[in-house]
Amino acid sequence: MLPDTARAADAPDPAPLKRLVHQDCGSCHGLTLKGGLGPDLRAPALAHYDPETLRTVILDGIPETAMPPWRPLLTEQEAAWIADYLLKEAPK
Repeated sequence: MLPDTARAADAPDPAPLKRLVHQDCGSCHGLTLKGGLGPDLRAPALAHYDPETLRTVILDGIPETAMPPWRPLLTEQEAAWIADYLLKEAPK
């Protein structure tokens, strides 16, 4: 097990990830994430996803849809943080 300081150094920074969700994802999913070009991203609408599947959707997109792959811009840890954020928090 890593020491707390090593784990903290590897942990994604929530502030820029929240901005990314609300601004970049919000450009398609609506600034309130209630849906737009893309579907609703609030927790109740995503309840059918498990965290791993949602992380994969974030990283690899959905072929033949407007959902792009974010893998070139996000790490696995950042995508996992975003998936957890969307599934557990009601974005405001």
